[in-house]
Amino acid sequence: MLSGPALAAPKPNLAIYGQLPTIEMVEISPEGTKLAIVASSGDQRILTVRQIGGGVISGMNLGTAKLRGVEWAGPDHLLLVGSQTAIVPGVQGPKQEYFMVSDFDVATGKQAPLLNDQAGAMNIIVGWPMPRTIDGQAVAILEGVRFVDNRGQVTLYRTLMSTRATKIHDLAGEPNTNGWLVNAAGEPVAQSLYDQKRGVWYLKTKVGGAWRQIDEAVTPMGSYGLSGFGRDGKSILVWRTDDQDESILREYQMDGTHQDLAQGVDQTALIHDPVTLALLGGYKLDGDDLRYTFFDATTQKTWDSVRKPFGADYVSLASWSHDRRKVVVRADSKTEGPGYFLVNLDTKRADFLGPVYKGVDANSVSPVRSIKYKAADGLEISGYLTLPKGRDPKNLPLIVLPHGGPQGRDTPSFDWWSQALASRGYAVLQPNFRGSEGFGWDFIKAGFGEWGKKMQTDLSDGVRDLARQGIVDPKRVCIMGASYGGYAALAGATLDKGVYRCAVSVAGPSDLQTMLATDRELHDGERSSAQRYWMRFMGANGLRDPDLATISPARQAAKIDIPVLLIHGKDDTVVRYDQSQIMASAMKRAGKPVSFVTLDGEDHWLSRGATRLKMLTEAIAFVEKHNPPE
Repeated sequence: MLSGPALAAPKPNLAIYGQLPTIEMVEISPEGTKLAIVASSGDQRILTVRQIGGGVISGMNLGTAKLRGVEWAGPDHLLLVGSQTAIVPGVQGPKQEYFMVSDFDVATGKQAPLLNDQAGAMNIIVGWPMPRTIDGQAVAILEGVRFVDNRGQVTLYRTLMSTRATKIHDLAGEPNTNGWLVNAAGEPVAQSLYDQKRGVWYLKTKVGGAWRQIDEAVTPMGSYGLSGFGRDGKSILVWRTDDQDESILREYQMDGTHQDLAQGVDQTALIHDPVTLALLGGYKLDGDDLRYTFFDATTQKTWDSVRKPFGADYVSLASWSHDRRKVVVRADSKTEGPGYFLVNLDTKRADFLGPVYKGVDANSVSPVRSIKYKAADGLEISGYLTLPKGRDPKNLPLIVLPHGGPQGRDTPSFDWWSQALASRGYAVLQPNFRGSEGFGWDFIKAGFGEWGKKMQTDLSDGVRDLARQGIVDPKRVCIMGASYGGYAALAGATLDKGVYRCAVSVAGPSDLQTMLATDRELHDGERSSAQRYWMRFMGANGLRDPDLATISPARQAAKIDIPVLLIHGKDDTVVRYDQSQIMASAMKRAGKPVSFVTLDGEDHWLSRGATRLKMLTEAIAFVEKHNPPE
């Protein structure tokens, strides 16, 4: 019998992490008899409609379309929302991401775009479709754009699903209209308006056939908006955020009287009854637990029954039938990865529909810890630490992977990027640095003016904490991220030096002045809410503020002394491709070597399978070269 060192287990194929989700979406039909499932294979998306308890009814290959959502409009039609990066003739400015909607007829298996036949209008939507049942017929209310005197104006359209006949539903939209509410009978009853230049928000309601203004507020950040109907299905919900309060839900009656709802329901995650449109409750992360709270005890009991079989898994509601007896959930197992399940409360069964990522199983999921540590100024920072499976958590090489936003956050759900890095032998730190959402308004405000400053040192403080515990080797640390995370990677190479051996920026801003100038052209000038938002986070007083240069990595390129990789999608409309070009040019002028990978046809969200895998492959090859995991 031969003895010797044990052979290391083979590393999982990167493709199981870098692929698009095998199952992207699952929507149950209103009456609870059918499932619409969107699956991916390579760059192809496939729609399948299945009878629950039976076989396939219908479906089609959607090709490489960037599908963003699916929603039933009655029992026989599906609204497919997709997007396309394009320059539209006659519309000024660079490429934009335009959203469109089409109808899939389950009976015929055929798809057709909507709003294509409207004179003087674009075939795009600017809000999510609103399916309604009116006089027994399925209808879709769509927020489109109609041109009046060469100016785009948000207009409501109504499509009868059985014939796809479309007509203008309401002409009351104004240039400043940014949202509508349409009641269960299909009648528009409220609209939200925002004057970008003045920073003033307005709420109008329709009573007796006439629109009238019932409230207004000065809100430079544009921090007011519609959030659906209230608890009775008739009152109007508005979310608001200001410098004194957390986000608050305000419930308006049609005459303008209002009250604020009790704290505890997250305004970004409300759940409404699909028939009455009444507010049922909401969900939010409570620590690491995704907690669903419903006003009605019966609905709460229903959800608790759905949730119970999954134990410690991270469980989220995907869709449910109108009677809420059949429920589709996504359950992220801490040991086996995420999957979709159909829960039938009548039969008390939970049937597995399939994995979110084919090939991800107990052998390819690394353990994740929730962690907390103190920043240098004493602020408590939380986050997640993914440890490479099968390795002793001592003196590990580390990748810091900050999230985007920056007002986003990481969660305990399955993260394909951190899992891919861990599969190569790295510990992965994902800090929810100051400015991240989900930890209270004071925590968000703590990030204002801290781009490249305390938001950056919150990351390296986490490195130091892990090193102090002996979990990671402080001499073997790299940083990578996308969007704001890409900025943080570049700031780690220029502004917070001596911590990292290499940096990978995916679609990261590099020159903040240029980014703000581009944004100004697209969003009503420097007085727009978007400009105010960025200025507040960056701590700048206008485009000419010299502080912007001090926190712009491209303006500090001469300080770089570690390898840097830039990766950027050519069709990015959020952080423009030229941000990485500017960084590459600045490094070359400073005599610094730089690697630059272009993702042709890719957007900001890595929506295509081939380029998403290319990003992951290039990024990991780079860190393996400059920060070997062994």
